[in-house]
Amino acid sequence: MPNPSAGSANPSASLSSLWGYLLPALNHIVRSPTHSTEKAPVIDISYHMGIHTATYNYFTMQVEAVSTHKERERLTPSGTDLYEHIDKYYAEVARELLLGAPEDDSSLIQFIIPCFNRYAAGAHSVNRLLNYVNRHYVKRAVDEDRGWLTLSDIFDAVAKAIQDGDTKEKITNKLKERRMEELKKWGWDEGGTSEQFARAESCAEAASPLDRVVPLSALALRRFRTEFMEPLLAVPKLKGNKRRKPGTHGKAPNLPKGRLARAVRELLEKQDVDVEERRRLVTELANAMCITGVRDGHPLRKRLDKYLLTGTV
Repeated sequence: MPNPSAGSANPSASLSSLWGYLLPALNHIVRSPTHSTEKAPVIDISYHMGIHTATYNYFTMQVEAVSTHKERERLTPSGTDLYEHIDKYYAEVARELLLGAPEDDSSLIQFIIPCFNRYAAGAHSVNRLLNYVNRHYVKRAVDEDRGWLTLSDIFDAVAKAIQDGDTKEKITNKLKERRMEELKKWGWDEGGTSEQFARAESCAEAASPLDRVVPLSALALRRFRTEFMEPLLAVPKLKGNKRRKPGTHGKAPNLPKGRLARAVRELLEKQDVDVEERRRLVTELANAMCITGVRDGHPLRKRLDKYLLTGTV
């Protein structure tokens, strides 16, 4: 995609100007059709450099507009408005994708996997394109304890382990240990590679609440979870106050299931599905759920993991 002409307008002059300059690139990278769902379309190098320069200038102008240090502390951190715009953009994209989901449960998983792969490829490309936002805004927010894991999240657990006389270094180490415990829930093991650590942290970031500041790639994955996955995982509410009768012969009652749970059940119980194809679909769906921050305690993730481990439904 070539660099659009901005004429004499300065794309860094305001948020609306900057967003108007960024949006064609975002739509091309994230939304445009492509032959490969694993690779996002590219933009012209001059456009790429123009976006980097415009973003840098916008952040710089925001900082320079605030004359004193006290004013900077009082005002919303520079970059918040752009970050929130990007978050809303991904929410809209994810909702649009959900609207395109087939009504037939039997083809739902076959729709989700390429849809997610294409979305994730675009998100990673945008993450590189707007990496200055990560370096300038996200990193500072994490340093200010606004990231995926805050001190308040782990304070109670760590406080119990702190003893009188513990040095600041010991307390810091206990906080790090607690952080590692959280990452182990996402597949990190002691002695693992840096790639495994980065993946676990990305999953944890995607699983965080919406008010936490995370890198743009995790921001996109989090929105895919909240706007796409969670509606499909949602269980329909029972009408009225009637309780379901217990199942016969000691079996669990036939409770309603979410759309994705029904689709998984059909995939696993269908007799005319190729075993290798079934395993591929289950593997990719389990991976998508993990990457977007669906926790390992979720019943559907447990069912998928059980099938991959044992080969049984």
